[in-house]
Amino acid sequence: MDAQVANHCSIKSAAKASSPQNAAESRIENAPKKKSRTRRGRRGKRRRGKKANEPPPFLPPEAEEGNIEYKLKLVNPTQYRFEHLATQLKWRLQEGRGEAVYQIGVEDNGLLVGLTEEDMKASLKTLRRMAEKVGADITLLRDREVDCDRARRKIAEVLVRKVPDDQQFLDLRVAVLGNVDSGKSTLLGVLTQGELDNGRGRARLNLFRHLHEIQTGRTSSISFEILGFNSKGEVVNYSDSRTAEEICESSSKMITFIDLAGHYKYLKTTIFGLTSYCPDFAMLVVAANTGIAGTTREHLGLAMALKVPIFIVVSKVDLCGKSTVEKTVRQLERVLKLPGCNKVPMVVSNPDDAVTAAQQFAQSSSVTPIFTLSSVSGENLDLLKVFFNILPPLSNSKEQEELMQQLTEFQVDEIYSVPDVGTVVGGTLYSGVCREGDRLVVGPTDDGRFLRLKVCSIHRNRSGCRVLRAGQAATLALGNFDRSLLRKGMVMVSPKMNPTICWQFEAAIVLLFHAKTFRRGFQVTVHVGNVRQTATVECLLGKEELRTGERAVVCFRFLKHPEYLRVGAKLLFREGVTKGIGHVTHLLPSTQNYVPDQNRNQNHS
Repeated sequence: MDAQVANHCSIKSAAKASSPQNAAESRIENAPKKKSRTRRGRRGKRRRGKKANEPPPFLPPEAEEGNIEYKLKLVNPTQYRFEHLATQLKWRLQEGRGEAVYQIGVEDNGLLVGLTEEDMKASLKTLRRMAEKVGADITLLRDREVDCDRARRKIAEVLVRKVPDDQQFLDLRVAVLGNVDSGKSTLLGVLTQGELDNGRGRARLNLFRHLHEIQTGRTSSISFEILGFNSKGEVVNYSDSRTAEEICESSSKMITFIDLAGHYKYLKTTIFGLTSYCPDFAMLVVAANTGIAGTTREHLGLAMALKVPIFIVVSKVDLCGKSTVEKTVRQLERVLKLPGCNKVPMVVSNPDDAVTAAQQFAQSSSVTPIFTLSSVSGENLDLLKVFFNILPPLSNSKEQEELMQQLTEFQVDEIYSVPDVGTVVGGTLYSGVCREGDRLVVGPTDDGRFLRLKVCSIHRNRSGCRVLRAGQAATLALGNFDRSLLRKGMVMVSPKMNPTICWQFEAAIVLLFHAKTFRRGFQVTVHVGNVRQTATVECLLGKEELRTGERAVVCFRFLKHPEYLRVGAKLLFREGVTKGIGHVTHLLPSTQNYVPDQNRNQNHS
């Protein structure tokens, strides 16, 4: 394709040069120019280059909501003013679920005014006092100089972090994607264990769950690893012989990595991890020596289809030269800029870039940071840690409160039998609040019923926990409840909810790829949240068949047992090379026979 574009451009340029008018223009452009003009042009270029390296004179105007606060200066405030500032800091921390960013030396409209050295020291001292009053810590992220007519002034960016009183720590979930042998598990081992790899995969051994994974060196199941940061921004991991419980107690921010399989034959496990565990972000790992290969494009497409913000890590830079690493980065940039992706790649090469990338990545879904690092030499590993430390949560406190006000709904993703404990289920609390001793109902069973049970105890990140809030992942002990009655894809809900189950449902879909035509009777594997089951296409509303790229409202029917679904839930289906995405638009109760409604088709088309 690149060759075609190059040929097209060369034909165009040849045609341009062949016309007499353009030939004359070409002679004028190529004529020797006066030295004075050349000198002036060079000076202009130098001046423009200097401006390009300086920070922009404006930031976006300060928003009333959110966790970012602009302050021109905080020099010697009165007691009344200090109390007001402390209250304002509490509000910003609440908005950021325990994190706030203060820009010192910036006006409310975003103008970068800057402060003298003396005023900056006094302002930071005041901010430290404010943080102490509310029980928080501050970390200076960066300071920059601003050009002023009279003197050089500085602006400072400060991170304020505090564990909210009503929760243990701020938790972000990061799904780890990438082709087989790209270094995903090794990178997680280095981050969470605090020791570099020996070049032969020693760092990944603690992450594997099965013997065959250790023997082959390939992940085939979903595993979880944790990386903590304390209130001062320092890394808290398994180094110094810490236990998971100690990491949770010492951390005010926790990154939970969901290590997914890279091999194509484990693709259904990878899709289940992306749809079921609701990751906040996705990290795509690409080996520098192989570039974009195997399932890399597939995983990138899955994350984009499910609208999970993605950033890229180019690993194994110690195995190849600088030119090979640059070639891989250029290859990634080309793919990210394609019309299907429409991403803005941002290569991170220093701590300042890492701070900017973390903030822009959370604000805009189009920005895609790219890191180049090595798990053996440790090159640029600190930049990734800076990025994780500053990365803010996607949902604000208001959205979190709204979810917590709803009735309890827990998705069952894993089922275990633990000696002396009994049946244990793992998963994510979608809405509401779950406490020890709560009585819930679980289902649907194969015959569509919901069974009563009691939550005996809760564990989160391998340590005990009394209360679970919406959006948090945990394991719940159910005592002597019969494990054979449970399966993945079930939900545990409040008895007040009166949950509706369905055999059939309608979804507005886009067919991403299909070899022939997609029509009635075709069977696909449907992924909706934690539900994964084979379904038959009962009907295409208003159409006889679908081809690649076409949209339609389709009615699906589950083959094995009914499921609990929500209207609006994201849907992904596949069968061999056939792939499609969409969302659930309408549920048909199990007692109702399907009758196509053409009005619904018109509404969703």
